[in-house]
Amino acid sequence: MFKKIFSVCALMALSYSAFSQSGWVKLFDGKTTNGWHTYGKSHATKGWKAENGVLRFDPKEKDGGDIVTDKEYSNFHLKLEWKVSPKANSGIIFYVHEDPKKYGATYSTGPEMQILDNDGHADGKITKHRAGDLYDLVQSSSEPVKPVGEWNKVEIISNKGNLEFKMNGKSIVKTTLWDDNWKKLLDGSKFAKWSGFGTFKSGKIALQDHGDEVWFRNIQIKEL
Repeated sequence: MFKKIFSVCALMALSYSAFSQSGWVKLFDGKTTNGWHTYGKSHATKGWKAENGVLRFDPKEKDGGDIVTDKEYSNFHLKLEWKVSPKANSGIIFYVHEDPKKYGATYSTGPEMQILDNDGHADGKITKHRAGDLYDLVQSSSEPVKPVGEWNKVEIISNKGNLEFKMNGKSIVKTTLWDDNWKKLLDGSKFAKWSGFGTFKSGKIALQDHGDEVWFRNIQIKEL
């Protein structure tokens, strides 16, 4: 029995070591909201619930707001899975500069990978507002999004100004940040006059409370 227990423990240690050596770090432990807090607060509000390996936003709590990582990231590879309820809207926002007195929300500074029920939400009828789009900036090249209630695996890779989105194994957005082309994209968007938007090269990662029920799991990041 002792040998069996030892073998299991050794295997678990080996798996953890391999995960750590690969550079990947879990941003969600599956049990708590440790490592996250609501934008402008010191803690995660009650709307965000950690349940059975899933981070869920519950709009019934009436105590929400976007949650952000405690840590800032510059060059990174983010992976996670999401699913939405019918007619839901949410997003993954990055390079968030947390300064509530100057910037009222996460999306005041951070670009967003859109999360959406394309068929049920009104934004689904707007170009560059559909699931997987770089919100209001770049339309995804394809839409491999799964139906409402099913999990979608997404990746955001940002390295030295090169940005890529992947969804369910397919590359759907590629662009560059902070160059002349980026400035043109901003000038042609709703963010044209938003001082500070899309300018920060380091920032926090946020999960959006858009007033709808949404789920996240397997959230991990690798700094590049």
